[in-house]
Amino acid sequence: MNLICSVKTIMMIDKVYYLKSCSTCIRILKELNLRENVELQNIKTEAITEEQIKQMKDLAGSYEALFSKRATLYKQRDLKNKNLTETDYKNLILEHYTFLSRPVFILNNKIFIGNSKANVEAVKNELNEN
Repeated sequence: MNLICSVKTIMMIDKVYYLKSCSTCIRILKELNLRENVELQNIKTEAITEEQIKQMKDLAGSYEALFSKRATLYKQRDLKNKNLTETDYKNLILEHYTFLSRPVFILNNKIFIGNSKANVEAVKNELNEN
């Protein structure tokens, strides 16, 4: 008796989480040659869902990796002097869009977080490879 097993790979939709009012995000998006099937989500007008942040965390390894310590609210709330947990990072990102380090690219089940030159180059390389 032969037993045939099939494994279904879950593919995430290629997506960019960005802020439309952020000049850096807009500059980066214009600089890239995004495929037509890449979905854009303006995180100010379309809030990040619990499922989306979990998917990002699964790819990034932690909620802290997604968290922006440069956000104005981070300074205003004096969060640098608090011992934040992974749950804190998650809840803060869900509470207010500025806590997400942006842009976040999910391409070919890989995540690219932030606007550093090295990160933008990595995104370009990923787009050119596929």
